[in-house]
Amino acid sequence: MTYKPKSEFLQVMQTRGFLSDCTDMEGLDEAFLSGIVPGYIGFDATADSMHIGNMLQLMLLRWLQKTGHKPIFLIGGGTTKIGDPSGKDESRQLLTAEMINKNIEGYRKAADKYVKFGDGPTDAIVANNADWLDALNYVEFLRDYGRHFTINRMLTFDSVKLRLEREQPLTFLEFNYMLLQAYDFMELNRRFGCRLQMGGSDQWGNIVNGIDLTRRVNGAEVFGMTSPLITRADGSKMGKSVSGAIWLNEDKLSAYEFWQYWRNTLDADVGRFMKLFTELPIEECDRYGALVGAEINEAKIILANEVTTLLHGAEAAKTAEATAREVFEKGGIGDDLPTVTLSAADAGEAVSIVQLFVMAGLAASGKEAKRLIAENGARVNDELITDAGQMIPSAAIADTLKLSAGKKRHALIKLG
Repeated sequence: MTYKPKSEFLQVMQTRGFLSDCTDMEGLDEAFLSGIVPGYIGFDATADSMHIGNMLQLMLLRWLQKTGHKPIFLIGGGTTKIGDPSGKDESRQLLTAEMINKNIEGYRKAADKYVKFGDGPTDAIVANNADWLDALNYVEFLRDYGRHFTINRMLTFDSVKLRLEREQPLTFLEFNYMLLQAYDFMELNRRFGCRLQMGGSDQWGNIVNGIDLTRRVNGAEVFGMTSPLITRADGSKMGKSVSGAIWLNEDKLSAYEFWQYWRNTLDADVGRFMKLFTELPIEECDRYGALVGAEINEAKIILANEVTTLLHGAEAAKTAEATAREVFEKGGIGDDLPTVTLSAADAGEAVSIVQLFVMAGLAASGKEAKRLIAENGARVNDELITDAGQMIPSAAIADTLKLSAGKKRHALIKLG
């Protein structure tokens, strides 16, 4: 029989689909009922912006705060220098300290949209594991904490086992990652009274290690909880589009493009994504998810508006919807569409249509653009393009062109 939690946070986790595994559900439930629980999620700063793949974890921290508890946003300034082997077939490219610091700034931009940081009892705090990992004496670290880990057990964790089964190299540097992540939990417990680590289901082994170490060294009762790894109904990975990753910072991806990604959600995913990525009541999520035909398209607009409002604000969501209706329903240009500005030197006297589709991000390569044209999927100002060799005069670009790849992807090209 499934345990039915009494605390609001775990009820939200269970009913909205956030919960995969928990080390001690009843114990954690009691902890939530007894007072404010500080809980953390760690993010290695591997890019200059977070992306859709991070959103589930950001929503976990948001719900933790909304239900009266304290989020700890842990930035892996130290662990980013090594790289988490979980779910990876090869070693991650090592980043310099300067690159990591720049990436940390980008991560904070998105985090600020989902949780409130401050000095209050339930205000979120930022921690950077470089504060303690960079100062570690390696010999002392191995002597004091290495004895709590066995190679036998470490080899059973998926992050190690799967890499070895595929005969992919796992460096000793990466092998140390799970020790450092365990040390993070112990240090956060010691510094901030952290009692909960959360993460994706691929982090289960790392979380269990952290709980064991914290109990052994600090003598503290701590807990771990994982959420499922989210894929789309067709099995594809979430957060990928033809033009690349779906970034959360607007300087990397416009609010309109972000909105459009959610508007294009598969019918079967609408209700589930509403539960995970919005704060709409469960009953509404179920009702919208059960719609069919034209009605499900309106539900997708509601989903896109709700998700975009959380990240970019209500005005950005409203503008994105208006732009979409202008483009799709009225055949207009839509001023808020993603825009690429060409210099006069780049445009010359004329530019090939293939180049324009690549520049606009509507095709990943010239070959892909030609295939799009051959399959009657390319339009300029809503006119079908059939000749992949067509040249577009710079004078036409000066008036702004709307490029369309299929029915759902559009961009503007203009001269600067």
